[in-house]
Amino acid sequence: MTLEVPRPPLRHRVSAWLGAWWRNPRIRRFVYLAGLAGSGLGLGLAYGSWSRACAGGGCPSIRVLEEYQPQQTAKVYAADGRLITELGVQRRTVLPVSEIAPEVRAAFLSVEDKRFYQHHGIDYWRIPGAVVANLMAMGWAQGFSTITMQLARNVWDERIGFEKVLTRKIKEIRVAVELERTYSKDKILELYLNQILLGYGLYGVETAAQAYFGKSARDVNVAEAALLAGAARYPSRYDPRKYPTRAVARRNLVINLMRNAGYLSADDAERWKAYPLQLSSRQDFGDVAPYFVEWIRQQLYARFGRDLYEEGYRVYTTLDLEMQIAAERALENQLEAIEAGTYGGFRHQTYQQYLDSLERHGLREESHPMTPYLQGSLVALDARTGNVLAMVGGRNFEDSEFNRAAQAQRQAGSTFKPFVYAAAVRAGKPASYIVDDAPLSLPPEPPDTQPWEPQNYEGDFRGPMTLRRGLYLSRNLVAIQLGREIGHPAVIGEAVRYGISTRLPPYPSLFIGSASVIPLEMVSAFTAFATLGQRVAPNGILRVEDAKGNIVWEPQPRVDRVMDPEHMWIVTSLLQDVVDRGTAYTAVRGAGFRIPAGGKTGTT
Repeated sequence: MTLEVPRPPLRHRVSAWLGAWWRNPRIRRFVYLAGLAGSGLGLGLAYGSWSRACAGGGCPSIRVLEEYQPQQTAKVYAADGRLITELGVQRRTVLPVSEIAPEVRAAFLSVEDKRFYQHHGIDYWRIPGAVVANLMAMGWAQGFSTITMQLARNVWDERIGFEKVLTRKIKEIRVAVELERTYSKDKILELYLNQILLGYGLYGVETAAQAYFGKSARDVNVAEAALLAGAARYPSRYDPRKYPTRAVARRNLVINLMRNAGYLSADDAERWKAYPLQLSSRQDFGDVAPYFVEWIRQQLYARFGRDLYEEGYRVYTTLDLEMQIAAERALENQLEAIEAGTYGGFRHQTYQQYLDSLERHGLREESHPMTPYLQGSLVALDARTGNVLAMVGGRNFEDSEFNRAAQAQRQAGSTFKPFVYAAAVRAGKPASYIVDDAPLSLPPEPPDTQPWEPQNYEGDFRGPMTLRRGLYLSRNLVAIQLGREIGHPAVIGEAVRYGISTRLPPYPSLFIGSASVIPLEMVSAFTAFATLGQRVAPNGILRVEDAKGNIVWEPQPRVDRVMDPEHMWIVTSLLQDVVDRGTAYTAVRGAGFRIPAGGKTGTT
């Protein structure tokens, strides 16, 4: 029995024939000479289309490079100068070519353009080889773009286009020649190394070096430089995190090219090829204070628009990283304690049960404003400056981007009572003023139809007492009686004066915190109690600098005097008693906090 071996496809047969033909040295020399002659003739014929391709403004003016600034992300820093995150699509940090490690320059020149310092924008010696390679592949297999031509394409991609067509090549060549006439080789190389895409969202060698190795492009070694250069042509294909084996193979090819170009000895090349792949283990940006970052991002975008993502701004914020970490930990510990039943039975789904159900059903977390598990928020603010030191808007930003600290409206509970007492002090009531802690029957509040009979938390009534005692014991009936006495307009006006912007219904239940408030506004309002009457608006941004270090925005603290110091001293004294002998004693003094403090507890 005989087996017929099918003939290979025509394309493969032609490629094999061309390969055997190309191995003849005489033929190869002839083709190179013919290729050079043909290239010259082709370029001569193409000169006519040179002008046509750029007619009507088809080619960009290279003069724009004199003011050209590649897109750079906005870098966001904590108060101590540590980088928090970057905002933008193209993450890029620009370095002068003199500061980029020689190993990086050598690696890119070896793999992308080994005659860069000899040609004037076009490497004529590469054209015949590219022609033959494309003939053997019966398609587009190899180009002859120089670094200068690549720069032209990368900077003016929309004007030049990325299609592999003659018109695009002519535009590239023309712009490359103009670039070479105008700029030094080092300047062209600098622009190229800061412009090139080297990974998802990673533009330029500095950003890629920081992302892959956790170090600057000033400090990378030969193996690391070769890995960066190897990713230049196909960043996604040679991503070292996704395809480490493929990336190392490509890196070693670049090292061989560096040896062939004379940058490395044979021994050094072998040593660096054996160098293990060592990638930075640091977490990617976006994991630090995501609710705070999104809060300031909205403010920055309102001021700078899309320039925020492209102009390389440096944003210095008020965030205290240690306090932020402590705040996140404290909130999570408290929520877990509630879920564990520490404060009574918890009959709802816990956060861990929610995560377990996702894993069990093979689902992934998606962002929703509302979540089926317990949530919380926390804000820490400097009462003198309004600087936000920590902000936690929820348990998991990826699961829910809704910022409960800055966006949510939640019932204030007894934390609203200081506004009632402040309005009373403003109206001339002393701390010793007597109010009766006695039962009340009030008209129904919509949508209720039955009379409202408010109760104290303990369920009892203690008769006449001073304002001071009524507040530090947080007696509901005292606050309601006092509020009715001075009137809704006075209490609502007091809260608005302190920066509360939410709707405050004019019903008696308002006096004990039935209205919804925004936590961040509430924290800002309380700054007035700590500063003898000066309320400071919350602020998260210290200053914004442009890419050259010029300050372009420096928000000033917004301070409003809401009460004179004499009256506010009385209110602050009342709040100090809440901590020293009232409802906040266990939470503050019982926890060992001994310095002077004031505040108000609240439960809904």
